[in-house]
Amino acid sequence: MLSAVRAFAISRPALGATATAAVAAVASRLAAKPRTLAAFGKDSRLYHKPARSSTFKKLGKDDVRHFERILPAETILATPAVGGSADPIELEGFNADWLNKYRGSSQLVLRPKTTKEVSDILKYCNDQGIAVVPQGGNTGLVGGSVPVHDEVVLSLRNMNKIRSYDELSGILVCDAGCVLEELGNYVGERDHIMPLDLGAKGSCHIGGNVATNAGGIRFLRYGTLHGSVLGLEVVLPDGTILDNMSTLRKDNTGYDLKQLFIGSEGSLGVITGVSIATPRKPSSVNVAVLGVPSYENVQQAFKLARRRCGEILSAYEFWDANCMGAVLKHQELKNPLSSDYPFYVLIETSGSNKDHDDEKMGALLEELMEQGIVEDGALAQDDSQISRMWAMREGIPESLGKTGPTYKYDVSIPIPVLYDIVGDIAGRLETAKLYTPGEPGNPVRLVCGYGHIGDGNLHLNVVAEKFEDRITNIFEPYVYEWVSSHRGSISAEHGVGLMKRDYLGYSKSPEMISYMKRIKDLFDPKGILNPYKVV
Repeated sequence: MLSAVRAFAISRPALGATATAAVAAVASRLAAKPRTLAAFGKDSRLYHKPARSSTFKKLGKDDVRHFERILPAETILATPAVGGSADPIELEGFNADWLNKYRGSSQLVLRPKTTKEVSDILKYCNDQGIAVVPQGGNTGLVGGSVPVHDEVVLSLRNMNKIRSYDELSGILVCDAGCVLEELGNYVGERDHIMPLDLGAKGSCHIGGNVATNAGGIRFLRYGTLHGSVLGLEVVLPDGTILDNMSTLRKDNTGYDLKQLFIGSEGSLGVITGVSIATPRKPSSVNVAVLGVPSYENVQQAFKLARRRCGEILSAYEFWDANCMGAVLKHQELKNPLSSDYPFYVLIETSGSNKDHDDEKMGALLEELMEQGIVEDGALAQDDSQISRMWAMREGIPESLGKTGPTYKYDVSIPIPVLYDIVGDIAGRLETAKLYTPGEPGNPVRLVCGYGHIGDGNLHLNVVAEKFEDRITNIFEPYVYEWVSSHRGSISAEHGVGLMKRDYLGYSKSPEMISYMKRIKDLFDPKGILNPYKVV
């Protein structure tokens, strides 16, 4: 059965539909629906910085001299403005985010190598009222990891040691500055994998992953970091070190404080160490890419995949034709299918019995074809083909970034209406005469969507000629109102940061926000850690 699938015998004529037609159809359907959208507070523009708080001390030369007594000289980058000798250009990478959308003006970057150094830095900053922004790999997309004004950048990149690894239990203990891909390679050599996998794995840090509760493509199989992280070492704003580096899977002794720091985005404390459970590496992996005629069919295929593959289904990703077009243009990749389709699905299974897994995947693909749910499909023959198929999915963010400045919205929405918002936003931009699908020369070049169907996570992207208010005004706060009207979340995995701080009310009640602020005040009464972010 599987041999026929491997020979790509699951092919039928394409429908000839385009992503543009699919988007237009969705927009038309949504336009006919009555809609009640709640409004929350002031419509604060994303790119306008909040005012600098006068409670924070302006950094001076005496402060830099103090840090020079704490840290080795080579771990300090200070500009002449604060008594250092570093060229301001050296600080550019710490002051600007990955999208080059948010930019601060820090004059000092500190790169400690030990938890004790982090503690000494924070104690001094807390005593002096100096604002600090913790920073890992700086791959965030919501402005959470860069300064807003002149905050001191506390970079964890020098804290990159693996402290221990138990091959029996698969428990890894490491510094927060370890790069995710390097950790994956380390445990991979020991027949394990990291429980999360991201497109930015080559540069993101595990501490930042935990601080933002990163999701990624393995969420469907292994869940959130709230379950995988066993212990944390955290330095509080006053320099106190909380050593909760447990390697126990079960510890039922009162409040589980580490959970507060998972997803706190560096606003409560600085994560310096992580203890995390790593699953066994699957001995059998199958990956297929499918061409799908409609989003309805994407859902049907997911339902059948869950039913037929059950416990071995490890990923179910989708993207639309606009995303595929950007990837094929900007990456050295070819479409594995014979035609273009409105939607694409990547299915991955992973298990321990190759014959069993191959049979399940083959049966699933044949049934999908027989029922007309998919039009075409390609099943990877080896590891290199698996890598290329995943590269199509993981290459989407970079490819869109090469297409133009990109508005990115990471949201959770119930699966039945997950893609509807893409068509709705495209329709609003067309009505405003800012976007004409397929035609160059418009202020908006592309509207597209991709994401993780298994956990209801959509990445809505609007690619423009440049960031400007007349475009932003079309979908902010409308995107958040739309998500709220379907009881979704305005942030599925990227966090809140600066971008979504003023829109938190679309996902959290006033009572919940009030208690979040009380927790912040308890841990950081002077507000020095990652100010202007989250709450």
